[in-house]
Amino acid sequence: MIIKNSIVKCLNVVGVSTVAFFIHLLVNNSISQSLETNQLIYSYSINVILACSAILVIFLLKKKLKDQLGFIFLGASMLKFLFFFLLLYPKYNSDGNLSRLEFFTFFIPYVVCLITESIILSKFLNNLDNSS
Repeated sequence: MIIKNSIVKCLNVVGVSTVAFFIHLLVNNSISQSLETNQLIYSYSINVILACSAILVIFLLKKKLKDQLGFIFLGASMLKFLFFFLLLYPKYNSDGNLSRLEFFTFFIPYVVCLITESIILSKFLNNLDNSS
């Protein structure tokens, strides 16, 4: 039941991120900014994978670490920034300049996944509190 529920929640993250991706891509194309679509796909993919991983971990640890789930969520958010600095930032900063477009290529997927993940987990934690 836990795995099924977390998969459904991850599909929500994937769905919202997919819609955001296409809107992001359309906006980038409409302002005729040159951006490799692969960078956008890579950024969204990393953020979706990390958000789904955080959801799965929190769902799996709901009984063992019920009082620490908020800290686990914060730790997962910190991990996302770590992944940004390890995986994305070197590529974006390779020319010595982090452009606004490159920043938004990371930041928009991060915010979309963070908001979606926060809504899902706040509902989950509220239900967890109400069932106790």
